[in-house]
Amino acid sequence: MRYMKDDGWGQGRRRGRDEEGDPLSGVANLFDVAMVFALGLIVMLLLYLSIPEVLTQTDITIVKNPGQPNMEVIVKRGEKIEKLDMMNETVQKEIVGEIGRIYKTRDGGMIYVPAANMTEGV
Repeated sequence: MRYMKDDGWGQGRRRGRDEEGDPLSGVANLFDVAMVFALGLIVMLLLYLSIPEVLTQTDITIVKNPGQPNMEVIVKRGEKIEKLDMMNETVQKEIVGEIGRIYKTRDGGMIYVPAANMTEGV
């Protein structure tokens, strides 16, 4: 019963700062919740686009609009992601060897055959 004892301040007394609490304490963690939600949306977007490799350490190359004037090549090596600049200029270089060949299939797919595995007449 000692907690129910009237200490003389009555019903109108003001609470101390520690008892009162912060009026924004109920919304203080909304920023954290928003960040977790945004991160979840980004992860789901990457999974939806079937490129979860962006989240891992694997190296990937993405070609957007292949063969078009506005073609873009995006290369990820480790944690570094860079966009390669495409230009409509002809560059002359000396060819010293063949790495392999890329063949296009009827359904629009592509097959890469390394030079070590190539046979004549493929």
